[in-house]
Amino acid sequence: MKKKSSPRLRDYSYKGHNLYFITINTNQNENYFLDHSHVEFIKNELKAISNKLFFNIKVFCIMPDHLHFLSEGISEQADLHKFIKLFKQVTSYCFKQNTGKMLWQLSYYDHILRKEENIKSVMKYILDNPVRKRLVNDWQEYPYSGSFEIDNKKQLAEFLQ
Repeated sequence: MKKKSSPRLRDYSYKGHNLYFITINTNQNENYFLDHSHVEFIKNELKAISNKLFFNIKVFCIMPDHLHFLSEGISEQADLHKFIKLFKQVTSYCFKQNTGKMLWQLSYYDHILRKEENIKSVMKYILDNPVRKRLVNDWQEYPYSGSFEIDNKKQLAEFLQ
C-alpha cells in the first residue's frame, strides 16, 4: 500500500511570524458542531491553546462539520505544527471521553498567506462561510464565528470595511 503524501510544504518551517488560513474537518464530516456545548468547547480550547503557543486567532468560523480560522504567529517560537497537533489532541481526547466518537479527520488544510494577499479579504471569506452554505443571510447573524482580537461583531464588521 502506497503511503499518502503530506499536504504540508516540504521545505517550509511553519515557524515564526506567519499567517495561516486553516481548515480542520470533523471525522467523516459529521455535524458535531450543531451542539452548542461542543462549539463552546472547541472555541475555548482554540483560544487557550493559540495563546499558549504564540498564535493570535484573527477570525474563526465553526461550521457544523469543520472549523476555519486565520492564525498569526506572534513570536519566533510560534510553530504551526505544534499548535495544530496540541489543539487536535486535547479536543479529540475530551470529545472521545464525552461521546465515544472520533472528532477530527487525520490531517488539515493550511494556506500560508503571502505578503501580497489581502488579510481582510481572507477574514471576510472565512466569516462568509455560513452565508455561502445558506445557514444565515449575513455573517454577523452566525453565532459560531468571530475574532479573539476584536471584541464584537459590529467592531469586526467596521474593521473589515
